Amino acid sequence: MKLDLKFTSLFLLYLFLWGVSPAQQLDPLASKSSATASSPVAKTQFGSEEALSSSFVNVSHSLPEIPREFRGVWIATVANIDWPVAGTDSWEKQKKDYLALLDYYKGLHFNAVIVQIRTAGDALYPTKLAPWSKYLTGQQGTAPKTQENPLNWMIDAAHQRGLEFHAWLNPYRATMDLNTAGLNPNHDFHKHRKWMLKYGSKWYYDPGLPEVKTHLLQIIDEVVENYDIDAIHFDDYFYPYREPNLEFPDQASYAAYKKPGQSKDDWRRQNVDELILALSQTIKSKKPWVQFGISPFGVWRNKSKDPKGSPTQAGQTNYDDLFADVLKWMKNGWIDYLIPQLYWSMEHRLASHRILADWWSNNSYGVPVYLGNGPYKIREDSDVAWKEPKELITQVHYGRTLPQIQGNAFFSARSIYTKNQDIAQLLKKEVYDRPVLPPAFEPKTPVRISAPQVLDLQNLASKIQLQLEKQLDPGVRYALVQGGNDLNSIHQAPLHKVWVGSTQKSSLDIPQLNSNYLAIRWVDSFGRVIQSQVLQLNKTTRP
Repeated sequence: MKLDLKFTSLFLLYLFLWGVSPAQQLDPLASKSSATASSPVAKTQFGSEEALSSSFVNVSHSLPEIPREFRGVWIATVANIDWPVAGTDSWEKQKKDYLALLDYYKGLHFNAVIVQIRTAGDALYPTKLAPWSKYLTGQQGTAPKTQENPLNWMIDAAHQRGLEFHAWLNPYRATMDLNTAGLNPNHDFHKHRKWMLKYGSKWYYDPGLPEVKTHLLQIIDEVVENYDIDAIHFDDYFYPYREPNLEFPDQASYAAYKKPGQSKDDWRRQNVDELILALSQTIKSKKPWVQFGISPFGVWRNKSKDPKGSPTQAGQTNYDDLFADVLKWMKNGWIDYLIPQLYWSMEHRLASHRILADWWSNNSYGVPVYLGNGPYKIREDSDVAWKEPKELITQVHYGRTLPQIQGNAFFSARSIYTKNQDIAQLLKKEVYDRPVLPPAFEPKTPVRISAPQVLDLQNLASKIQLQLEKQLDPGVRYALVQGGNDLNSIHQAPLHKVWVGSTQKSSLDIPQLNSNYLAIRWVDSFGRVIQSQVLQLNKTTRP
């Protein structure tokens, strides 16, 4: 009995070993995905077409790092500065104009748009916290004539073009003038009149009121929760710029909420500090990959006021007039990037772009700094330096020489779009000659993201369909694809960004590049390359 069992077992073992591949005999723990990829008979279904799983061979080839630099442009919606061209335009016309703007800047090798979605107590998206913006629909509170959510559509259009979408909001500005007759009943001026302070030619939210802070947190929380944005972005408008011989009328809230012995200036800075910290915590608790960026006025403090300040003679400053202690926010890690607005020429007498670029590079506290440039001044400013076609190019070149400067943003989109296109082409030719990735950043706490792996592919006439080993991790943002016939130069081939978002697909369409090799890098929501594959396509699967 035992002898019969022994011979039967040996015979079964022989049959098993004879039926498996040599690789499996050597490595009985070889992954199923490896076995499937090498099997000439296994098939994978792609829609209505079938593909052999022997369609490619993984090639051991090291891909170099892709250069990184922030290349952003502000798209201002307030007063219809950049887009929409007019609030009375149809939604279809507005979409066409927006796509033309995105395509233009993609063609210039930009990689981010900073789009204003809240201008003055309004919104360019559906919300119960603010009325529709008149800059989108022609009349405040009137919804656009479309079933689409405009913000979802704008974000998706940017992502499909490989552009980051930074949602730009103005926190404290409530109106653009004193004419309140055109304000919708749902505007906070009518709903929360006690929150409002009149100063100069506008109404503002009182930054000293706890209810205002809570309201602003709700606004940001809603945007971060509901939209696939890459960043929340604030510009320089905190407390308003000082008006001559006019004091901001916040005496009542100062008396109610100041600490014993606290000066009004310190109390104001505390109000803004508390908002920035709370916003940072709100954003990161919801979506750790969403960045929080600030674009302050270009001068923190003049050296005449503080030995740590810059050797400038700015009429107003962040710290002393706007009550924005930007350096504190960077020191404490409350923000992810900073874009100081250095809208002056290189050698400006009172506030030199060169001097301020040096100063911000030396005072970054490890926070990425991108320089804000002002092409709106080209050929239109009293400073004759802006008549020189290469002023803007010189500024970008200079920023690249500074260790902590990691890119630029330009105000605003129309400045080198509806005019000065010769400067835009000069920028592309001399400094933006190739596409690059925006800077990546590390999460404050470790985040585990599963790296994708291509299991199979179908090489069709118009596209390539990738079959993945498993569903994409929701933390994967896009694939970077290059194709070429020479393995050693494939990294120099044109770079194609294929947006993935959080779709969790198990297959993906990429461009048909008609090449022998494919290089695929997978980028996560923090901008990091988490996986690379180089594939050699088999001749039988090429179109």
